[in-house]
Amino acid sequence: MKNISIIACVGKNLELGKKNDLIWHLPNDLKYFRKVTSGKTVVMGRRTFDSLPGVLPKRRNIVLQMPDEKNINGVEIFNDIPSIIDNVKNEEEVFIIGGASIYKQFLPYADKLYLTEVDDECLEAEVYFPKFNKDDYSIEVVGNNEDNGIKYQFVIYTKK
Repeated sequence: MKNISIIACVGKNLELGKKNDLIWHLPNDLKYFRKVTSGKTVVMGRRTFDSLPGVLPKRRNIVLQMPDEKNINGVEIFNDIPSIIDNVKNEEEVFIIGGASIYKQFLPYADKLYLTEVDDECLEAEVYFPKFNKDDYSIEVVGNNEDNGIKYQFVIYTKK
């Protein structure tokens, strides 16, 4: 499928988060996330949605959750991946925004990975981005940045 992309911020060991929150708070990474995903559909798991301040503005919000969970105002709820894929098949680009289990489930469908690669590691990380073979992708560094003394780069992996 050519319209599914994954976006995440990862450490040197593919660390994603701890205690249902981001490890690094990088203002320029958040601006990049907003710029890249604005006007698009974002797909996330329920815990990722709960970690946000609310519905992400200027985006179609889809949450993959268990059937018995409550509905959320301003969010479309789906209970399985095939239903999501069928529903978004005509969209130009759809972003998978987390968490770890959602990334793992969608990785086989994703044509692009937008990874913010942080030049740091977190020994207390509780969740990790799934391992993938970088040789299967062409790699483009689209920017280098630094926030709060932490260096990182924006990298787009496109399946060959």
